[in-house]
Amino acid sequence: MRVPVLRYGLAVAIVLGSAFTGQGATNKSTAKHAVSKPLAGPWRVVKIGTHDYLTADNIAEFYGLPTGVEPVEKTIRLENDKGSLVFTLGSRDFQINGVRNWLSFPVIEKDGKFLISRLDLAETIEPQMRPHMITNIGKVRTVVLDPGHGGYDKGAVSRFGCEKDYTLDVARQLRPLLKAKGFHVLMTREGDYFVPLEVRARIANAAPDAIFVSIHFNAADNNPDATGFEIYSLTPKGAPSTHDDFMKASADNTQNGTPVDTHSMELSACIYHSVLGHIGEFDRGIKRARFAVLRLTKVPSILMEGGFLTERGESKLIANKEWRGKLAEAISTGIDNYKSLADRKLPPMLVRDYTRKPPEPIAAPEVAAPSPSPTPIDITKAMIVP
Repeated sequence: MRVPVLRYGLAVAIVLGSAFTGQGATNKSTAKHAVSKPLAGPWRVVKIGTHDYLTADNIAEFYGLPTGVEPVEKTIRLENDKGSLVFTLGSRDFQINGVRNWLSFPVIEKDGKFLISRLDLAETIEPQMRPHMITNIGKVRTVVLDPGHGGYDKGAVSRFGCEKDYTLDVARQLRPLLKAKGFHVLMTREGDYFVPLEVRARIANAAPDAIFVSIHFNAADNNPDATGFEIYSLTPKGAPSTHDDFMKASADNTQNGTPVDTHSMELSACIYHSVLGHIGEFDRGIKRARFAVLRLTKVPSILMEGGFLTERGESKLIANKEWRGKLAEAISTGIDNYKSLADRKLPPMLVRDYTRKPPEPIAAPEVAAPSPSPTPIDITKAMIVP
């Protein structure tokens, strides 16, 4: 799949979905005099034209993050042991719990306050900060794996091979890993042939208690140095996709989302944190798109881009079967984390949990040779108010 050039576009209508304790890293660089306290009152909505926004302090207060944090070079960092949000004025690039996300609308300012779209709060921030509050999240029994491209559709190509072959190999390595965890696994294709996109979605929609995971590798026409992982879920209604320009955003943002938009967002987060934590390629972010396989599926669905075939070093990694096996293992772990959330409301692991080094073992003190002594030595939660 080829990555388009990112442009910023402003959309028109903002709606608030239903709101759904997250984990995050403590950072000693949090601004001086910042305080943390639970939300004492309702959301204080700021109207900008027809759009609804919330202040950074209002959001921080609700999630128990530091309030009163002053921006440094137009960037605010809200971080403590409850989670982390990092964002910059005028940008849609927004870090949640150590991982990049792309908001639907850029952060703006009014009367000296940073403002964040109400839709972005409901659809992107809330599912990741409080995943246990996502409503109607069903148990996961089936994983539908979708190896991108196939047959006459080669996908992206490097000097080592074709995307269609690499995606199929990752799916084949991923299938037994998921089966060992107790999942029923379906694949939209088992060999080198093309399956229409609507058929892929139909397979997912017909499967019981399913999630849909589409596997791809990336390419960039104009930047041979582009690298890294990114992951997509469906763009919410009323919002532009991550790579939309203004004209496309205006035409597309009235398209319906699905009842499982927030489920797909959290599935993206579970898989993406695992992939970054296990492999550590450049973080391009959790993004939004209206790809056909995401638009047509009615179950939680994501599309994973596992690196660039147009970048020399990364294309060599992708061509390595053992490396693709590591990618499959990381995706498997992320899927299992989502299942644990859906089945038992267990908090998903974050990238910092995967990268944190285990504590160094404490060396036993040297003990002198025992004397002839006969005496032995024993060593022993707030509701979102619309």
